[in-house]
Amino acid sequence: MEISALLSALHLAEKLKDTTRHCDTSGGRRESVADHSWRLALMAYWISDEFPQADMNKVIKMCLIHDLGECFTGDIPVFRKTPADEDREEALLFAWAEALPGPLGAEMRALYAEMAARETLEARIYKALDGMEAVLQHNESDIRSWEPHEYELNLTYAADRTDFSPYLTRLRQAIREETEAKIQKAE
Repeated sequence: MEISALLSALHLAEKLKDTTRHCDTSGGRRESVADHSWRLALMAYWISDEFPQADMNKVIKMCLIHDLGECFTGDIPVFRKTPADEDREEALLFAWAEALPGPLGAEMRALYAEMAARETLEARIYKALDGMEAVLQHNESDIRSWEPHEYELNLTYAADRTDFSPYLTRLRQAIREETEAKIQKAE
C-alpha cells in the first residue's frame, strides 16, 4: 500500500480509539470501539483450533475491520440502531473502502460483502463472536450501568448466531450462565 494512503487509513481508524460504545469496562470507563474490535480479534485467534476447516486469519481480519464504519457514524447500540442507520453506515463504509487503493481495497470490499451475506463459515464465526463479545463485556461491567431492557437482552443476544457450531453454542451458554449469576447476585 502506498505510504500516504496507508497513513490516511490509519488516521481514520484511530478515530475508533475515541469512539465509545454503550458499555463500560470492568474499570468503569466507557469501552471504545477499538477495545471491542481488539478483544473480538483475540477471541477469534484463541478459538482457532476449534475450527480447523475455517480460514481463521480471514475471521480475524473480519473482526478487526467490522466496525470501521463507526469512524463515520459513531457507535449506535443495537437496540437503538434503525435500518436507516445501518444503511447509512454501510454506504459510508463501502464508499471509503471503494477509494482504498489496489489489492487492499479489493480485499476489504470482498470481506465486507462476505460479512454482510453471512453465508460462509468465516462470516458466521465472526458474527457469532461479535455478539458474544458484547455480552461478555456487559457481564464485566457494573450492572448498575445496564439499562432495564438489557437484563433480558444479555440473556438472549447472539444465541441465534451460534446454532451452526456446538462449540460456539457451549460458549454462548457459558456466557449466559455468567449473565444469570450476575443478575442473581445483584438482586
